[in-house]
Amino acid sequence: MTKKQKTMLVRILAATVILLVLQSLSAETFNELDQFLFLSAGRWIRLFCYLIVYAIIGYDIIQKALKGIKNGQVFDENFLMAVATVGALSLAVYENGEYLEAIAVMLFYQIGEWFQRYAVGKSRRNISDLMDIRPDYANVERNNKLEQVDPDEVGIGSVIVVQPGEKVPIDGVIVEGTSSLNTSALTGESLPREANTGDEIISGCINMTGVLRIQTTKEFGESTVSKILDLVENASSRKSKSEDFISKFARIYTPAVCYAALALALLPPIVRMFFMDLPAVWGVWIYRALTFLVISCPCALVISIPLSFFAGIGGASKAGVLVKGSNYLEILSQTKYVVFDKTGTLTQGVFEVNGIHHNEMEKEKLIEYAALAESASSHPISKSLQRAYGKQIDRSRVTDIQEISGNGVIAKVDGVEVAAGNDKLMKHIHVKPINCHQVGTIIHLAINGKYAGHIVISDIVKPHLKEAIAALKRAGIEKTVMLTGDAKKVAEQVAESLEIDQVYSELLPADKVSKVEELLKMKGAKDKLAFVGDGINDAPVLSRADIGIAMGAMGSDAAIEAADVVLMDDDPMKIATAIKISRKCLKIVYQNISVAIGVKLICLILGAVGIANMWLAIFADVGVMILAVLNAIRALFVKKLEL
Repeated sequence: MTKKQKTMLVRILAATVILLVLQSLSAETFNELDQFLFLSAGRWIRLFCYLIVYAIIGYDIIQKALKGIKNGQVFDENFLMAVATVGALSLAVYENGEYLEAIAVMLFYQIGEWFQRYAVGKSRRNISDLMDIRPDYANVERNNKLEQVDPDEVGIGSVIVVQPGEKVPIDGVIVEGTSSLNTSALTGESLPREANTGDEIISGCINMTGVLRIQTTKEFGESTVSKILDLVENASSRKSKSEDFISKFARIYTPAVCYAALALALLPPIVRMFFMDLPAVWGVWIYRALTFLVISCPCALVISIPLSFFAGIGGASKAGVLVKGSNYLEILSQTKYVVFDKTGTLTQGVFEVNGIHHNEMEKEKLIEYAALAESASSHPISKSLQRAYGKQIDRSRVTDIQEISGNGVIAKVDGVEVAAGNDKLMKHIHVKPINCHQVGTIIHLAINGKYAGHIVISDIVKPHLKEAIAALKRAGIEKTVMLTGDAKKVAEQVAESLEIDQVYSELLPADKVSKVEELLKMKGAKDKLAFVGDGINDAPVLSRADIGIAMGAMGSDAAIEAADVVLMDDDPMKIATAIKISRKCLKIVYQNISVAIGVKLICLILGAVGIANMWLAIFADVGVMILAVLNAIRALFVKKLEL
């Protein structure tokens, strides 16, 4: 609870106690003062006591209303409450009636406002706790001692030390040490991740076990933690259509009800006097108009709708899903088409040897020749061959390396000529390869001009991906599509194994944009299309789709910049989780809009015809607001999807 909230709570309690004391004293108690004082002193003392209570509980509302009038922004909830309560007090003075209703309206309004501020504060604290990744310092070693410095002062290439229990302050590469990392604040995943020398590490993780020495690769302002915090802090600035509607609605609605209340106070008495020859009963109609004003206060709408989206963004953060604004949350809830990039999104982007077919040579020898021949290349295929070999590469054994672009490599290994590459390379050296029926990238090998066998290399599909696609379909996604630059045979096998509805293969980056544009034209007007990419080379497509989702790109600058939604780990189930969160949030928003408008319309009619009094007005305003706020907070809590 903030200092301001504590002060407001003291004011509420003080006003409540004094009001209860005054109510325990009957009007006759004050009238008895007339026997000792002159005129109607008891009545005025009673009024003065109630005005003290009113001042304690409502002085800031009066100040805000006067400030709004001074700045030309007259019609807001402060103006409505000020006019209604001051008018009700004046009417009570004129008729020598009860002051309780007028002061109770202000008291309950302030209780509702305090509750709303507390709820918003709780939502902010929940997000702050979930995203508690901002580092307070970085450890730099100087003169054999660790000094704590501001992370902003640490330059690129500096070596920092992160001890057990400390947050990693800046992105970098581990140069010494091994440890387990807690990434739950970033990914929502409670399981620790192992980190070893040579691994990249991003800021925001918590070092759990060993001491790590990290060489920084970014400045603090460009590191993952800074970008994520900036993203979350600015999310509320991007408003949804529902929020824009409520803002425009309030600007029209508030003046309209003020003029309607004025008409209710003046027109019926005038009609009664001049056209019906009946008493005007001004007090009755002014009271109805004041009740009308209290009922009409749009607090439930103006407060609960933004709070619902804010809570939805907080709930998504807890699940490791960063949403850049409530407008994207709204679009995500309307998504019916999900388009996936393949490499790095559906697959891990890590190629591995999963098949070795040989003639007379042993498997181990075939892999050894292939790995050594490809040892000078940095291509992912070459790296996968070297990993499969599993031993230290002795480059001195390799000579006369010829890399034939688009075909493969010819080199001498221990004086033996080794050719490793595709069908084109075999044709180039006049060797007939044997066809492979296994799907993947095929590396043919020829030793001294004689065919020796082939190695199958393929990308690994991410775990639980089939379940994730099924979860999307259960969530109401009508069509799933895969785009890839891979060969048709490879692409179709992956799509079939994952039960993806449609696949487009052998695409260049520009072709992916064209395909997304075609799909955008095919879908329904109200349906939205989401593109899921790795955020590194898919920026054009992420920007072109209705909503771009960067998947499996934790720490990627391109993901954070290009995507509208960032999934902070490789878990494919997070896509369905993000859609579930958005739909729950929008459901809450529509519930609050329907209940708030419905209750107010009914109470406004009852107030206009004299059935509703100030107490019902308090429920229509404060009661509905509290119910809407409680409903909005539900968006913070999202059940984890089961596989």
